[in-house]
Amino acid sequence: MSKEKQFVKEITPQAEDFSRWYLDTISKAELMSYSPVRGCVVLRPDGYEIWEHIQRELDRKFKETGHRNAYFPLFIPESFFQKEKEHVEGFNPELPWVTEAGGEKLEERLAIRPTSETMIGHMYSNWINSYRDLPVLINQWANVVRWEKRTLPFLRTTEFLWQEGHTAHEDEKDAREETMRMLEVYREFAENFLAIPVIVGQKTPSEKFAGAVDTYSIEAMMKDGKAVQAGTSHYLGTNFAQAFDIKYLDRSNEQQYVHTTSWGVSTRLIGALIMVHGDDRGLVLPPKVAPTQAVVIPIGPPKTRDQVVPRAEEMFYELKRAGIRVKLDDNPDQSPGWKFNEYEMRGVPIRIEFGPRDMENGQAVLVSRVTGEKRPVKLDAIVDEVQKLLEEVHQAMYDNAKALMESNFKSLDTLDEMRSFLEAQRGFVLAGWCGSDVCERQVKEETGATSRNMPFEPKEHKSACIVCGSKAEHTVVYGKSY
Repeated sequence: MSKEKQFVKEITPQAEDFSRWYLDTISKAELMSYSPVRGCVVLRPDGYEIWEHIQRELDRKFKETGHRNAYFPLFIPESFFQKEKEHVEGFNPELPWVTEAGGEKLEERLAIRPTSETMIGHMYSNWINSYRDLPVLINQWANVVRWEKRTLPFLRTTEFLWQEGHTAHEDEKDAREETMRMLEVYREFAENFLAIPVIVGQKTPSEKFAGAVDTYSIEAMMKDGKAVQAGTSHYLGTNFAQAFDIKYLDRSNEQQYVHTTSWGVSTRLIGALIMVHGDDRGLVLPPKVAPTQAVVIPIGPPKTRDQVVPRAEEMFYELKRAGIRVKLDDNPDQSPGWKFNEYEMRGVPIRIEFGPRDMENGQAVLVSRVTGEKRPVKLDAIVDEVQKLLEEVHQAMYDNAKALMESNFKSLDTLDEMRSFLEAQRGFVLAGWCGSDVCERQVKEETGATSRNMPFEPKEHKSACIVCGSKAEHTVVYGKSY
């Protein structure tokens, strides 16, 4: 059996076991390694570089909308959590506590940051005095800890990386505008940077963030039909302002509580883009986050190396100068076939083959990771052609993911239909909901699906609740999730 065939066998096919495919792929592609601490992983350079590209682009977008970065402590006093009852109840099962330090028991337990609303609320109460101090638009890039019972690398780990925006405003109107503005930033980023189509909508009351008035989300469908919540934005009203006494003197010289928001995405996005785009050969990385966007591989008999490699190096430097993240693999100890499989598995969007015949013809051959199409291009147009193909790869990835979502998204009217659909295949179900918590719980109990959100633009508006048959107050997307 050839090395190439043995190589592919190291990744479990998606149809056989999607979860095993996922774990095989991220391990084989060296995105992460398990650490000795339960539920924690080490992000290896390729995995962390994907996060760096996500971080860089989002940071740019945040700053364009007037936000600035700050940093707040990892440790949060227990008394802070007692100030917002709903918030502490929502996070208490996941909180790790520090009770001892320097060999002495602490007077007050310290939580290791699960999220920063309480700490930031405390600081805002000191910083904000007048309407002239508003709005406060701050973002934090940080790590957080939530003691998860079940973990899955990138999607759900004990410690993970994220950003959390926290803003304070004069009134509800400004705060709600901020909430929706940042939700749109996430939607645009997911679709135009990660090539992930998403459903944008509002969470039901039972699924909203602990302590929020309203929570909004973008929901993505993985290749196995499960959902991943890819980003959330919360309107917190005055809940945290009242808990932490964040008041300001308004334009009429009267004391008012600020209205606050919070919003965030995490390294969960890495897991999502792997599950949305990957195939049985391994990763398929969106060009805008791929650590390597193109790899140049010299091919041909060993006797032609002295002529081919120097010209391949010229091509490499030309692409690099143009800002393309490119790699040249001229290692003579590995065959071109092995290299083709290696870089396909690692999800590199474009492979550039270059041999003696190509050199004679003044061309190189571009190969798309998504379609496998081979495209001869002239060397004097190599930069333009690679940039053009990168855009095509992004669009093809988005179109493929969109088609998959649409083919596994059903509008149904009865619980029996939903149960049958989710038993036969995984996917999303659009259904009516009367607004009753009882009916929402019954969907979960009988099908295992949870409400993902109430989409702003549903394919249709449902007239009757899928459970009780009474008038639908909302149209909801349901799905099983990670």
